[in-house]
Amino acid sequence: MAGLRERKKLNTRRALSDAALKLALAGDFDSVTREAIAELAGVSLRTFNNYFNGKYEALAYRQVERLRRSIDVLRARPADEPLWTSITESVLAPLEEDLAEAGGEEQKILDREEFSEIRNLLMRSEFRDAVSKQLFDEWLEVLAERTGTDPQRDLYPRLVAAVVRAVGDAATEIYVTADPPVPITELLRQGFAEVAAGLPVPERGK
Repeated sequence: MAGLRERKKLNTRRALSDAALKLALAGDFDSVTREAIAELAGVSLRTFNNYFNGKYEALAYRQVERLRRSIDVLRARPADEPLWTSITESVLAPLEEDLAEAGGEEQKILDREEFSEIRNLLMRSEFRDAVSKQLFDEWLEVLAERTGTDPQRDLYPRLVAAVVRAVGDAATEIYVTADPPVPITELLRQGFAEVAAGLPVPERGK
């Protein structure tokens, strides 16, 4: 029964996040209210407030959920596996899983025609703040564990975390404008492969 309750809660969170995304795509998200998100999701404002502190937190939920799952995947990767192989698989596993199961509003997250507008929202401080600092600290902790470093004193795990974010931003920028289109997962894998290789300077003409 507990598992059923947790699944219901998860579905409610996802429904609210998808409703926030749909309203964000429809116009000015600054004017969107919590009431509007709750109504579109088919729940009460009280239910919204039970799950999220604000509309940006609702909008960020899908990304937060993927980050949480990526942390779990990274912790489970073989200890002797090359670092950037582990990072690549941990970042991509939740995304590929969601793409395989995608339906309804979730698919919109990866729609090229709308992604540019969504990316602008993702870069806003309100959205970034909604991605829990606790999750970021957990990401640093697992990186430090794998590299034998101190997440508080050593620069290395923070540099790695920053590079992971940079790869994501760069892949997103190419994804939005690539002609012909290139899957976002392919761009992410390419980006991490370039980093793992030490970012060699491309040969002229390539």
